Amino acid sequence: MGVEYGPLLVFFAVNFLFPATLAMRLVGASTGFLSDLDRAGALVIAKVIVATTTFVIATVAAMIVSKTRLGHISPMLWISGGFVVVFGGLTVYFHDPRFIQMKPSFVYGMFAAVLGFGLLTGRPLLQGLLGTAYPGLTADGWRKLTRNWALFFLFMAALNETVWRTTNWDFWVGFKLWGAIPLTLLFAFANIPMLLRHGLSTGDEVAADVPVE
Repeated sequence: MGVEYGPLLVFFAVNFLFPATLAMRLVGASTGFLSDLDRAGALVIAKVIVATTTFVIATVAAMIVSKTRLGHISPMLWISGGFVVVFGGLTVYFHDPRFIQMKPSFVYGMFAAVLGFGLLTGRPLLQGLLGTAYPGLTADGWRKLTRNWALFFLFMAALNETVWRTTNWDFWVGFKLWGAIPLTLLFAFANIPMLLRHGLSTGDEVAADVPVE
């Protein structure tokens, strides 16, 4: 989880803890566009650029750590990391925070589309990704879990669009940490009763099948 959420924590910390005036000096030293803005606007854009740049760097670092320490990069990290690099790069290049703010909506929407396609074609794709994490889960359980996550991702895409379009930059950054992550964890826990009804093995049951040396 540290590899998945570490870059987001770095993004949050830099956005709220890095001095805005220092950010403006750093950005101003590399480009002259801040001189065209009033001071308040320049401070916000400079903070956006510094925070987004560190987000991209931290994401690439997380992918490298995942590959070297875990031996692989998960499909979800590949997808989210790719979107961070592309949309983060667009934000920095065009000095426009809307690109990085739209990124979660595209990621959620793509996850929902892929899971929905799997359901329509009779292939609950979550089973291929998370099969070892849910031992004993029946085919019906996998279908329901895939359906639930597809609907949840659609909800999160709509929620992200609502938040970034109706609030300011700092509120949106706070929402990503204190809103999106808790909602995702709560939703995952809310699925547990359904999973248990459809054959999910508990930790004790799994441990009982493991030979003791």
